[in-house]
Amino acid sequence: MEAVKVQDVAVNDLPWRIEYDSTRCTRCGSCVATCTFGAIEFAVRRQSITVSKGDVPTPSHRQVALTVVRQKKSLADACRGCGMCERVCPNDAIRPVRNEDSRKTLLGRDDGPIKRGGRTNLNAQRTLDKIIVGRISQMTDPALDAQRHTFDIRAPFGRVLSAKELPLTLSDGHLKLQHRVPPVKWIYPLIFSDMSIGALSTRAWEAVALATAYLNEKCGLPVMMASGEGGMPVKLMESDYLKYFIIQIASGHFGWNRIIKAMPRMRTDPGGVLIKIGQGAKPGDGGLLPAEKVAEHVQAIRGVPKATLSSPPNHQGLYSIEESVQKMHLSLNAAFGFRVPVAIKCAASSTSVAVYNNLMRDPYKICGGFFLDGIQGGTGAANEVSLDHTGHPVVSKIRDCYLAAVKQGLQGQIPLFGGGGIGMTGNAAADAFKMICLGANGVFCGKILIQLLGCVGNERGRCNSCNTGKCPTGICTQNPRLVKRLDIDKGAQKIVDYVLAFDAELRKLMAPIGNSSLPVGRSDALVSTDKPIADKLGIQYVC
Repeated sequence: MEAVKVQDVAVNDLPWRIEYDSTRCTRCGSCVATCTFGAIEFAVRRQSITVSKGDVPTPSHRQVALTVVRQKKSLADACRGCGMCERVCPNDAIRPVRNEDSRKTLLGRDDGPIKRGGRTNLNAQRTLDKIIVGRISQMTDPALDAQRHTFDIRAPFGRVLSAKELPLTLSDGHLKLQHRVPPVKWIYPLIFSDMSIGALSTRAWEAVALATAYLNEKCGLPVMMASGEGGMPVKLMESDYLKYFIIQIASGHFGWNRIIKAMPRMRTDPGGVLIKIGQGAKPGDGGLLPAEKVAEHVQAIRGVPKATLSSPPNHQGLYSIEESVQKMHLSLNAAFGFRVPVAIKCAASSTSVAVYNNLMRDPYKICGGFFLDGIQGGTGAANEVSLDHTGHPVVSKIRDCYLAAVKQGLQGQIPLFGGGGIGMTGNAAADAFKMICLGANGVFCGKILIQLLGCVGNERGRCNSCNTGKCPTGICTQNPRLVKRLDIDKGAQKIVDYVLAFDAELRKLMAPIGNSSLPVGRSDALVSTDKPIADKLGIQYVC
């Protein structure tokens, strides 16, 4: 069973499936010759049969080799459903059938990853799908060349001071800083969202981490990865690659004992610290890691026995955002010598604007980012009732927070990052562009990563057993026999390929509106085909 290749494409993943009846086929070859896409081929199949030829039953067992028509398991040669094979077959032995369980590709490569896995929810009708990039520069504002123009696709991570607040003095014709300013890192506007070692298998987590390092080291894209609650491997924390990772501390505080002990041996500062208050898919529930997934290495990293681990829906010692700033933001900034941005992640809600306003009034100037997680970012382990009936869409809350900052002239000082359903329909670049135009500085996504790794779940109930510890693809399990099915290098390569495609598509969306840097708040570049959405977001309505 360890030879199962979960990241390979199967016939059931293709949009069309060939229905073939070998008992009616005369092997004339007309269908194979007619198919212009090369979707079918002749093959030999071994069949075991029992026959009796005498007057008295004398059954004999034998095996025969039969020539059959077989569908190719290839994206390049996938059946398009034209039905020419059915038209030329004299015995109606073959026909294409639309595959309701298909998963389209994210990349147009033969060995590219498949579209999506995991569950959706009742809120699958997304706002982003009703928003279109409508401002196309032509004459008055010439568009840019997406292929040859130089684009600056970077987002700030850290508290950005206004010009008046910068402690600058002019001395001998040179600007000098009088004292230290809050740390700011310029990162790629796509962050790999927090999924812990425990929720993911060691191989799946390692594949995402490997892709993160490769994108930074080889591709020049400063993509950051959040560790998720539960700590990180000691060897990684003591390596130079720690600078690409955002260490997360959540309500369960799992794994932080090991992180604190590793701090004196850290060769470099982490990319950031993320204080997770809540998740958009299960507010009020918190995280839950079943005992079946708490393997020995998870116990060692988190410092816990083998038991079901529950993360409360909020930090039990915090009762207000002001208290969070004073306690957690200040202490974590001090722990890393005020050199590392410290951000906060909350579930999108009706009070998101109030929280954001309080963060902007922070007298210490130490909040490095506000992460908003929407309902459509459902986790595989979330309860159905939470997934379907609780939460808040992230699009309107990102827009409300941005406009609240604009009214005070404070936009851009605390970067906004939005997540929850980014890339749900297969194109994360378009979703990210729309979110940025509505006011976000960047986006974070997690589900799309497990889709790239080979998740086979879908919205129709296929698999969806992330919480059982029996994931057949080795992504969301700690069973050693199942984990071996995941190819780390191949999974990392698919994530890298997707991010490179994401980068190219983001440039193609920036070029028509004439922007060479991220169009944060450029709502004039968007239009909506839905009047209530247009009115709510303050963008143009078109029909």
